[in-house]
Amino acid sequence: METFGETELCFPQLLNASCLKSRRPQFETMFTYVLVFSISLLSVFLNLLVIVSISHFKQLQTPTNFLLLSLAVSDFFVGLLLFFQIELIDGCWYLGDIMCSLYQYLDYIISSVSVGTMVLISIDRYVAICDPLKYSSKITQKRVEICVCLCWICSVIFQTLILRDVLIQPGMHNSCFGDCMFFINQTAGLADLTFSFIVPITIIVLLYMRVFVVAVSQARAMRSHIAAVSQHSTKVTVKKSELKAARTLGVVIVVFLICFCPYYCVALTGEDNLLNASSGAFTICVYSFNSCLNPVIYAFFYPWFRKSIKLIVTLKIFQPDSCEANVLYRDTAYVVGPAERKL
Repeated sequence: METFGETELCFPQLLNASCLKSRRPQFETMFTYVLVFSISLLSVFLNLLVIVSISHFKQLQTPTNFLLLSLAVSDFFVGLLLFFQIELIDGCWYLGDIMCSLYQYLDYIISSVSVGTMVLISIDRYVAICDPLKYSSKITQKRVEICVCLCWICSVIFQTLILRDVLIQPGMHNSCFGDCMFFINQTAGLADLTFSFIVPITIIVLLYMRVFVVAVSQARAMRSHIAAVSQHSTKVTVKKSELKAARTLGVVIVVFLICFCPYYCVALTGEDNLLNASSGAFTICVYSFNSCLNPVIYAFFYPWFRKSIKLIVTLKIFQPDSCEANVLYRDTAYVVGPAERKL
């Protein structure tokens, strides 16, 4: 390997035009390689299990699970894109300017889709808990499919506008060969921050605060037997699984916010909104780690996911009519009186 002084070059044949490799201890470099590769592989594998489960078993094809499917698809692509981050561990990008721009473009799209899907999940839980009588009429499979498609389409259009300069002139902001610089001008950066971070995060927090208040009141009503006192009133039946789903998806959203916020906070620290993929590796890994955490949360809270995994890994999904298999457990319900509906 040729060197420039005491520092290795990304492209030794280009001499002064080449970027310099980052100098790190060998143990740190190997640990980073193993960590990034493990997170990427786990994200791809675990989210593929979620995608196959919901796509294959008809019992799981509900509006809420279709939102989880969209989230799993975006997390699956996050895992795939993380493989490219391995290229930047030593500070060098060997795949060219076009691939660098494409990597940045896809990364921004998937981030927007993830946030948009989280907003849709919050709306779904809000209607299910706060307006259960109208849930089945408001949240239909067709409407959810349209909303998910619009989420993906709008993310593509929005990020195309945000990153149009990068797409038109790939590598225009790279200072040397082997560089892969993430760049957004001030106007585009402000628009991205507003519509991909501030607005959706505010909606998510407000909706789930309302869901939490109503869910707590319903749980108290169950314990105090308010429903028994209101026997002559019109009653609303709220499935226990709706509250459990709200709790589970609440955990998913909280974990998402914890992992997602540093991703934007680092971008905000730069005066010119430059975010080098190498210097931002830690925040990218934290954000990407959320993608393999979601299926773990499902496995911990959802019996149907554990049962689906068992059928998948034992290859029973290849048996005739396996899509009709019963992977759900009997649901229980309790009655909520009018006092809770007013909350």
